[in-house]
Amino acid sequence: MTATRAYILAAFVFILDQLSKLWVVNGLELERLGSVPLIPSLSLTWVENTGVAMGMLEAGGEDIARWGLVVLTAAIALAIIWWINSERDNVDLAAMGLILGGAIGNIVDRARLGYVIDFVHFYIGDWSFYVFNIADAGISVGVAVLLLRAFLWPDGQKRARQREAVDPPGK
Repeated sequence: MTATRAYILAAFVFILDQLSKLWVVNGLELERLGSVPLIPSLSLTWVENTGVAMGMLEAGGEDIARWGLVVLTAAIALAIIWWINSERDNVDLAAMGLILGGAIGNIVDRARLGYVIDFVHFYIGDWSFYVFNIADAGISVGVAVLLLRAFLWPDGQKRARQREAVDPPGK
């Protein structure tokens, strides 16, 4: 994978996230309905998330907090862009593409609306998982891949893979 492909993946996640939110708002009118059961343990549920990372760091209705979160998440997105441009590892590039696309999707919501639209709700009986969206899923999967790779893939193997990506064997 190249940096260009990571950006294409980011664009795909961003577009899928924004289209799903557009459908939830305009097609399904979930804000009006509140919640729509799909199958046992899965519903579409309207949540206006003013915080980050599963509702933490709530911004509430305060503009300073809202724009502070926009600036914070934009700074993280810029750091991911820098990382993408300096990374050679295919797995890391794919993970960062997922994170970047999700971050931009949520930044757009927060800047435009003052909150992030969350709507995917998993639950089992009385136990409920956080309500999330496609951007959140991209961020979560990307971070999980980076963490798993960091703990399960020794640095020596990563460096060897990076050399092969730049100068494939047999060349």
